[in-house]
Amino acid sequence: MTTFPAGEQTHRAVLPQQPALESARADTPGSRDETVRGHPAPGRGTGRKHGRGETGGRSTQLRRRHAEKAETGDGDVPPPNNTYSGGTGAGRVFVLAKGGEPLMPCHPARARELLANGRAVVARHTPFTIRLRDRAHADSAVDGVQLRIDPGSRGTGITLTDTKRESTPNGLPVTSRRGLVSIELRHRGEQIHRAMGQRAGYRHRRRSANCRYRARRSHNRTRPKGWLPPSVQHRVDSTLATAHRLSRYAPVTEIHIELVAFDTHAMSAGRDLTAAEYRNGTLAGTEIRAYLLAKWGRACAYCGASGVPLNIDHIQPRSRDGSSRISNLTLACIGCNQAKGSMPVEEFLANRPARLAAIRAQIKAPLRDAAVVNATRQSLTDALAALGKPVRTWSGSRTKWNRTAMGLPKTHTLDALCVGQLDHEAGAATVRVPQQVQVITATGRGSYARTTPDRYGFPRLIRARQKRHHGFATGDLAHASVPRGKWAGAWTGRVSVRASGKHSLNTPVGRCTVSHVHLWLLQRADGYAYSHRQEVID
Repeated sequence: MTTFPAGEQTHRAVLPQQPALESARADTPGSRDETVRGHPAPGRGTGRKHGRGETGGRSTQLRRRHAEKAETGDGDVPPPNNTYSGGTGAGRVFVLAKGGEPLMPCHPARARELLANGRAVVARHTPFTIRLRDRAHADSAVDGVQLRIDPGSRGTGITLTDTKRESTPNGLPVTSRRGLVSIELRHRGEQIHRAMGQRAGYRHRRRSANCRYRARRSHNRTRPKGWLPPSVQHRVDSTLATAHRLSRYAPVTEIHIELVAFDTHAMSAGRDLTAAEYRNGTLAGTEIRAYLLAKWGRACAYCGASGVPLNIDHIQPRSRDGSSRISNLTLACIGCNQAKGSMPVEEFLANRPARLAAIRAQIKAPLRDAAVVNATRQSLTDALAALGKPVRTWSGSRTKWNRTAMGLPKTHTLDALCVGQLDHEAGAATVRVPQQVQVITATGRGSYARTTPDRYGFPRLIRARQKRHHGFATGDLAHASVPRGKWAGAWTGRVSVRASGKHSLNTPVGRCTVSHVHLWLLQRADGYAYSHRQEVID
């Protein structure tokens, strides 16, 4: 979390950077200026010290605040006995050269010193990036970093690593992999899916009500090659956008991605299948209604009534993200079906625990997430290849082997750290894990709709035609200096704009209303929300 220079009542706000850095107003050259106004830090010397490929020179001695021990005190190097015991350290800070080219990330203590002596300015607040004022890319030695990705349906783990060749006391070469930056990218595919379902419901109602509206599109229309549903394509686009952004801030030389395919047939059966069993699924030789009648004994699953008309019912309602898998279907009499409606089965059978336990025993986990990963695995690999970096794919079993050998728990970010070849049998090890994970949540850039509908699809208010008011848009990161009133003081957070200019500022202690004249723009909204969490290490 980055702190900002402010008054006595300033609270540390939404940025996922460590509080070791003192941030100034951003100053980024050319098209990279995302803060509208730039204020370079005053120069206090031209001190240089060897680091990130820099050469020596005249320097002004400043207090270093343990920058000298930044590379040796947090598990960055293998222990003398060549046994891995794990190590965590501060996440690295992105560094840009004078012309905006990416350099090797540095320790927060080093970035703090560069900002203090005026050799660097803040280029971006989230993720925190500094730009050197006196060092060109040609004057620096850049080793390069690796981008490792563990794709998922709801979230994707992304880690930047570097590889060092160390020597043991016996003189044997050892490869050490160090985690520099860990990112957990959270997708909004479910949100897109619900929004499109809601839109389809609005359109269906307008057609049935004979309102003035366009006719239904034909079902036999063709799709372009490689087409994916918007909720699935979003996962590819957001991962590609994050990888492209990291390539701007760090010298990425190669990309490693876990290419895994789930056997949904075996997952549905709960065991390994033979070749012949793959040709015979659950409904082989029968139909859904006949299968359910035999499975539930031709009786209502909720009340046990038999000899009455039975309906097919979703145990987990579709309106509550229930799937249409055969394991989520049951038989219900007309009375139970109407009484249950969209109610969760746990609530409907709260007074009948025996029947609830029998029904829940038949439910299997949905395969939606596995199907999404299978559908996007090749599209994501092809999209990453367009970045111009070498892309190498690895199996999920190798990732699990590396993670188990290193004694790390299973998370998306730790899986991403373990993607790729790691010859731990020869002494190679992952010697450093970033202790903080930057959580990036896709939020979108708002809606294109000009009206806000009610639950039935009727418009209830008209939205403004412009999204930016008095220089601010919803989602911008801003710094507020409130002169008087209940919220007097300095605050930092995301704003929700109003046409009147009285914007709403989201602070750690609540929302306050601030006039636009008291706001200072720090960073434009980019469609993502940023936070941080601690890495889970046993």
